[in-house]
Amino acid sequence: MDLTELRKLVQLMLRADLAELELDDSKRGLRVHLKRDTGRRAPEAGMAGVMQVMPAAVPMAPTLAGPAGAPQVQAASGPPPGTEVFKSPIVGTLYRAPAPDAEPFVSVGSAFAEGAVLCIIEAMKVMNEIRSEFRGEIVEVLAESGEPVEFGQPLFLVRKG
Repeated sequence: MDLTELRKLVQLMLRADLAELELDDSKRGLRVHLKRDTGRRAPEAGMAGVMQVMPAAVPMAPTLAGPAGAPQVQAASGPPPGTEVFKSPIVGTLYRAPAPDAEPFVSVGSAFAEGAVLCIIEAMKVMNEIRSEFRGEIVEVLAESGEPVEFGQPLFLVRKG
């Protein structure tokens, strides 16, 4: 299953307001189980509650709270004017560079083109290149290499254009 198919499943879940979706395709040797929280939490639940409201691919990785610091500030106050948060499209382990000893794909101040690889997310032993759907510039890096990331977790603060 590629990233496009996974995104379509998540969009279907959101449009139909489904709490759970399971796909079992034995011909392709594929089983996907998506489940999301209904969001009925007390306001004092904080960032951990916000992260759990987002859909997550259950078999890919355990649910973990996001990194401390900037992502929590962004969630509470929103991104600064003229910027947007680039979020993780899947659950997995983030890698900012193609190899451990290589330079990161992007860093603060880096300009990137539409379709440029911004990072890699490893999910179920598959390295998924995460590409930009627009051109812009990296304003802030919100997640580091080797960290587990959730679906919808902020990865970069970007300025489009």
